[in-house]
Amino acid sequence: MAKARTIHYCAACGYESPKWLGQCPACQAWNSFAEHKETPASGHRASAGSKTGGDRPRRLSDVGTDEAVRWATGSAELDRVLGGGLVRGSLTLLGGDPGIGKSTLALQMAAFLGDRKVWYVSGEESASQIRQRAERLGIDAANVWVTPQTEVTALAALLEAEPPDLLLIDSIQTVYRGDLEPLPGSVTQIRESAAVFQRLAKQRGITTVLIGHVTKDGDLAGPRVLEHMVDTVVQFDGDGRTYRLLRSLKNRFGASGEIGVFRMETDGLKDVSQPSDVFLADYDGSVSGTALSVVLEGTRPIVIEVQALVVPATYGTPQRTATGYDAARVRMLLAVLEQRVKLAYANRDVFVNVAGGLKTTDTALDLAVCMALASAWLDRPLPAGRVFVGEVGLGGEIRAVPLLERRLAEAARAGYHDGSTPASARIKDLPALVRSSFPT
Repeated sequence: MAKARTIHYCAACGYESPKWLGQCPACQAWNSFAEHKETPASGHRASAGSKTGGDRPRRLSDVGTDEAVRWATGSAELDRVLGGGLVRGSLTLLGGDPGIGKSTLALQMAAFLGDRKVWYVSGEESASQIRQRAERLGIDAANVWVTPQTEVTALAALLEAEPPDLLLIDSIQTVYRGDLEPLPGSVTQIRESAAVFQRLAKQRGITTVLIGHVTKDGDLAGPRVLEHMVDTVVQFDGDGRTYRLLRSLKNRFGASGEIGVFRMETDGLKDVSQPSDVFLADYDGSVSGTALSVVLEGTRPIVIEVQALVVPATYGTPQRTATGYDAARVRMLLAVLEQRVKLAYANRDVFVNVAGGLKTTDTALDLAVCMALASAWLDRPLPAGRVFVGEVGLGGEIRAVPLLERRLAEAARAGYHDGSTPASARIKDLPALVRSSFPT
């Protein structure tokens, strides 16, 4: 009989080592190693399907396109984030804060696929509780089968015998393998359980959605290797109040970075087809420190409001706080304003916020951030309704951004036709723009 083997692996990147290490040599993370005793039963063994010849190599040109068929989910916003819908045999990780709507979205999606069989594996709710939620949402989920079985080996046997079209695991932190020592939710259990679902998805064509918890820092709980194993990672962003933002962090079947906007109502999540209208609902152009811009999230342009506040420093070291945009980039833009525009922020606390809870890394927001900061410093509002789109360089120059025409078209649709962009003939650099926006 083979003996158990002890291995150590990094929870951040999956690097394996025969001994525990203080720092991972692959990703340089500290104290990220976990111990795992691998028995012959828990090791990765060849599945029964591999003996039938189904895993033999095939010429790529002989693979039929029907094997990658997509299913619409019933939500245009969710389809956009997924790249067009669910792909047969795909493995998707859905994450978000508690109560933000992960289970609701999964149940609505399952009910829409009325002509397909859906298995709902619930480790957090009883079958009667799921039924109550379905009734509250007005869902007739006759195609949804609920099971409380969370032991992965037993569940895999049921799925092999009667494979569904869609498998929902709520959540990946509650399922476990009985032949492993760690408790459910541990790094080992999450990794090994996900490996079983990955095999079933690819070999049996079971479209699988894993619902995952997030940590207090907003990261998906579990080993980083879990995100490498799945095909798609989507996560809820935003403040979790009325509106929910669903973002694609990884997508093997479409563009990553796509964003979907939902509104939470008593009967579930509803699509928001024009998110620009949502982010500008409370915009007041008569207040200093506000500026409009158009960012590109995936392939979708969205008009947003940037807010800035500049006040005398309360403590010895001035604060630099940014919400929704990179704080390091805000500090760089402050340096450009000080050096090129001669606005002094050295003894001021500075706060920058992207209204509506959107988080973006689009550098086209640079120009709006600078103009909002200048408006806040001077305590004078910008010309009402003007949109600022452009990247700002260290020399104070305003640089071009991709898909400018699409951005301006979205701004015009939202009712803002006056734009300041690198394509504007009257704009040479940031100092010239500030002088023209705030004439003496």
